[in-house]
Amino acid sequence: MKKLLCLALLFVYTGSVSASNQPAGKKSGNNSKDIYKKTWIDFNKNGVKDVYEDPSAPIEARIADLLSQMTLEEKTCQMATLYGSGRVLKDAWPTDGWSTEIWKDGIGNIDEQANGLGKFGSEISYPYANSVKNRHTVQRWFVEQTRLGIPVDFTNEGIRGLCHDRATMFPAQCGQGATWNKKLIREIAKVTADEAKALGYTNIYAPILDIAQDPRWGRVVESYGEDPYLVGELGKQMILGLQNEGIVATPKHFAVYSIPVGGRDGGTRTDPHVAPREMKTLYLEPFRKGIQEAGALGVMSSYNDYDGEPVSGSYHFLTEILRQQWGFKGYVVSDSEAVEFLHTKHRITPTEEEMAAQVVNAGLNIRTNFTPPQDFILPLRRAISEGKVSLHTLDQRVGEILRVKFMMGLFDNPYPGDDRRPEVVVHNAAHQDVSMRAALESIVLLKNEKEMLPLSKSFSKIAVIGPNAEEVKELTCRYGPANASIKTVYQGIKEYLPNAEVRYAKGCDIIDKYFPESELYNVPLDTQEQAMINEAVELAKVSDVAILVLGGNEKTVREEFSRTNLDLCGRQQQLLEAVYATGKPVVLVMVDGRAATINWANKYVPAIIHAWFPGEFMGDAIAKVLFGDYNPGGRLAVTFPKSVGQIPFAFPFKPGSDSKGKVRVAGVLYPFGYGLSYTTFNYSNLKISKPVIGAQENITLSCTVKNTGKKAGDEVVQLYIRDDFSSVTTYDKVLRGFERIHLQPGEEQTISFTLTPQDLGLWDKNNQFTVEPGSFSVMVGASSEDIRLKGSFEVQ
Repeated sequence: MKKLLCLALLFVYTGSVSASNQPAGKKSGNNSKDIYKKTWIDFNKNGVKDVYEDPSAPIEARIADLLSQMTLEEKTCQMATLYGSGRVLKDAWPTDGWSTEIWKDGIGNIDEQANGLGKFGSEISYPYANSVKNRHTVQRWFVEQTRLGIPVDFTNEGIRGLCHDRATMFPAQCGQGATWNKKLIREIAKVTADEAKALGYTNIYAPILDIAQDPRWGRVVESYGEDPYLVGELGKQMILGLQNEGIVATPKHFAVYSIPVGGRDGGTRTDPHVAPREMKTLYLEPFRKGIQEAGALGVMSSYNDYDGEPVSGSYHFLTEILRQQWGFKGYVVSDSEAVEFLHTKHRITPTEEEMAAQVVNAGLNIRTNFTPPQDFILPLRRAISEGKVSLHTLDQRVGEILRVKFMMGLFDNPYPGDDRRPEVVVHNAAHQDVSMRAALESIVLLKNEKEMLPLSKSFSKIAVIGPNAEEVKELTCRYGPANASIKTVYQGIKEYLPNAEVRYAKGCDIIDKYFPESELYNVPLDTQEQAMINEAVELAKVSDVAILVLGGNEKTVREEFSRTNLDLCGRQQQLLEAVYATGKPVVLVMVDGRAATINWANKYVPAIIHAWFPGEFMGDAIAKVLFGDYNPGGRLAVTFPKSVGQIPFAFPFKPGSDSKGKVRVAGVLYPFGYGLSYTTFNYSNLKISKPVIGAQENITLSCTVKNTGKKAGDEVVQLYIRDDFSSVTTYDKVLRGFERIHLQPGEEQTISFTLTPQDLGLWDKNNQFTVEPGSFSVMVGASSEDIRLKGSFEVQ
C-alpha cells in the first residue's frame, strides 16, 4: 500500500522540466533560467546532472547523493519551519536581505505562506493567482539563490477545508464525524487536495486523529469523535484522499494529547492520566491506522508528556512506535512550541542545546514555532559540536525530510500550482456542492416529540432567536478558510421562505460579562440583558413558531478553550425558558462544537437538532432540515452526558462503568451513535459466515435494512462486538463497522461487514496484541444502545 502511495505521489508531480516550467513573475539574475534543463533542474548550478537532480534515479540514491554534498549548516536548516504571512517571515516577497538570513542555506518548510492569515491578510492571498505567484517566487529564491537549491515544502492547515482565503469551507471535524460517511470524508479530502494543488501547497496538516473522550476539551470541535474506530476509519479516508492526489497528509497531534485534566488543558498540556493498555487501545489506534493502513507521510508531535516523558522528545513514541512498529516513512514536525516546552514547561532539559539534542535523537525532524528558525537551528548546531547529536543521526533525520520532498516530486517540479486560473478549481461549484452535502449530513435530530418536525412551510410568522442565529465571525475557525462566506441560520430561513415574515432577535450573547464566574452562582440580569430577552419574548408571542439557535462558538470552544461546565453558557438558558413560557411552539437548534448537558431542553422542548459547526452552508442546510426538504441522518460521534460530574464518560465503556446508584445521576443524555429520522427502519436477517473461525481468519457478517416509513432517508448501520471472556478486562461493546445508506420508502438493502484479526484482537496481559480464543457477541443496530440484531461466533 505504501509503495502504491509513493508511486501516486510521484505520478502527480513528476513531469518534464524546462525553462517554460518556471513560474510567471520576476526573473532572478545570474542566468538563473539556465538551470532549468529539458528533463531536469541543475539545483547546485554546476552544469552537471548530479544523481539527486536525476528524475530517473532511485530515491534512496538521490538522498544519499544530496546528503553527501550538504554542509552542516545546510542540513540543520532543513530541520526548521519558517512561519510565513508576516509572522516570522516578515517580508511578503524575497528581498536582498535574505542572503544574510539563516535560511540562505535553505529551510525545511514554510507554513501558511500567503494563505490570508497573518499581517498581510488578503494582500498576497487573493485573487488566488496572487497566492500562487507568491509561493512560486519564494520557491524560486530557494531553488535559484541557495547553493544546493533544495525546494521548500509549503505546508498548510486543512481540517475543515484548506486554510486559505476564500477556499471551500466544510463543517468542523466534529460535524464531519457526525456524518458517519467514509465516502463523504474521502470527497472532502479530494476537494481539499485539489485546492491545495491548485494553489501550490504540498503538505496539509490534517486530519486530527485525537479522540475526544472528554467534552470539556476545547478541541473536541476539531475531532471526528470519541471512538477510536470511528476516528480511525474517517481519518484513514482523509489521509488516502489527500495522498492519492499527491498531497502529503500530516495527521496530528501524536500522541495522547486530547485529555484536559479537569477541563484545564489551556496552560497544562501535560499529565494525561491514561494507563498503557488504554493508551494503545484507544488513543494510539487512530494513528496506527493512519500510518500503517493509509501510509501517512507526515506526523505532528504533540505538546504533552506521557508518564513524565514529553512526546516530542520521546524515542519510544517517535522512533520505536512510529518507525519501528508502524513503519512510518515520512517526517515528524513538532506542534508549535512543543520542542521549547521540554525546556520551559516540562523542564526536563536545562539548556536549549540539550533540548535540541533530545528531540532530534528521539526522532523529531522539523521544529515549528512562531519564532525565528535560528532559535532552534543554532542550539542544534552547538549540540552537534558538543557531541550530543551524532552526524549519523543528523543525516538520518535530514534524509527522512528529503525522502518526503523527493517522493512528492519537488525536485522534479518545485513549482506546483496554477498561477493562471486557480479560481477554476478553488471554491468552484462542484466543491461547494460537497460542502453543502456535508453540512446536511452532519445534522443530528436529537428529539422530535409528536413529529413536530419537519415544520410546515405555511407558517406566516417565524421568529428566529438566539446568539448563533445571525453569527458569522465567531463561527469562522482559525484553522479553516479565511473570509469564508457563511450563510447564517436567520438568512437561510428567510431566503427559504420568501413569502413568510421571518424576524430575528438575538436574545442574549453567547457569554455574559461575568462568564465563566457566572457558572458558579446566579448573577441577576442587568437592564440590557433583560431588555434583550424581553425583545425575544415579544417576538415569539406574535409569531407562529420560535426557532432558537443556541450553543457555543469560537468564544467558548476552540484550542485552549476547555470548559469546566457543559450547560448552556451565558444567559442562554434564561432565554430558552422565557421563550418556552410564551406557549408558542419552540424548536431548539444547537450550533456548537461539543456535547452539552441540555437536560432541561430535552425534558421540555419538543424538537431539538444539533448542527455542530456546519460551515458555509449552515443556513441553507438547517432550513432544509427544519422544513422537511432534507431528512436528517447524522449520528452522534460523542456521548452526551447528563452531568459534567459523570466525566470521564465516553464510549466504549468498561463493565459497570455506567452502573446506577441512589445518590448519583446515571445514564446518558444521548448515547454514542444516536440520531433520529423523519422515517423508520427495520433490521432483519443477520447472517454470520462461519460459526467458528481460526485466530487469523476473517469473518463476514450481513443484515438487511428496510425503510418502513413514508419518507426517503439515511440510516447509519452500526456493528458492535464484544469479546465475551478475555485475559484482561475489555469493553462492553466496541464499534467495528458502520455504513451510511440511503433508502427510499419500502426499499431494503443488504449490508455486509468483514471482521479481521485486527478487529478482534486485544493487548493481552503480557502486553502482546493477540486474538484470544473464545466466544464473540455480535450486535447490529442504530446506535450503541439501540441494538436490533444479535448473534455470536467462536474463535478457536
